[in-house]
Amino acid sequence: MNVADLHAGTTNPRRSGRVAQRFDSLAGTFSRIPESAIQLLARVSIALTFWTSGQTKIDGLVLDPIGWNVELGLPHVSDSAIELFRSEYALPLIPPEWAALMASTAEHVFPLLLVLGLATRLSAFALLVMTLVIQVFVYPDAYPTHGLWAAVLLYLMARGAGVVSLDRLALQRAGERAGQRGPRRAAR
Repeated sequence: MNVADLHAGTTNPRRSGRVAQRFDSLAGTFSRIPESAIQLLARVSIALTFWTSGQTKIDGLVLDPIGWNVELGLPHVSDSAIELFRSEYALPLIPPEWAALMASTAEHVFPLLLVLGLATRLSAFALLVMTLVIQVFVYPDAYPTHGLWAAVLLYLMARGAGVVSLDRLALQRAGERAGQRGPRRAAR
């Protein structure tokens, strides 16, 4: 359909058919994007988001996958993180020292698990809960950002880690073991 057809109130079925075919072809191309690639991208991207935040809350260990900076040492919650949880973040019912420790631990453990594709659904759920806490108690106006995080985390909860993951390897191993035990039991 062209602009003249729109103004005249007429349509050319041949032209609109070609446009529909092009859109169908494009949609077919997009549908061939491997879901496992999308799952891997989702896992790594959201993991980096939380990992980077976690790195700002600790001293003694720097593992910066974006800037390629590495400083090995014994990690501990920074004084500035505790002060941040005392003033700006100020969660109800949780002392700032505990909140800072819990947040910095979660922002390191769960992203690492996501990158490995291990306990992916559980890790995504934990980070979704953390996102909801941040949205409700800390930055209620940041819903566009938190909505994006939630969408990625919900996708991982619904679809899992994908082919390139330790979750998949564990499922395959469990299936192999179950297959090996099944016939032996039946033979007895």
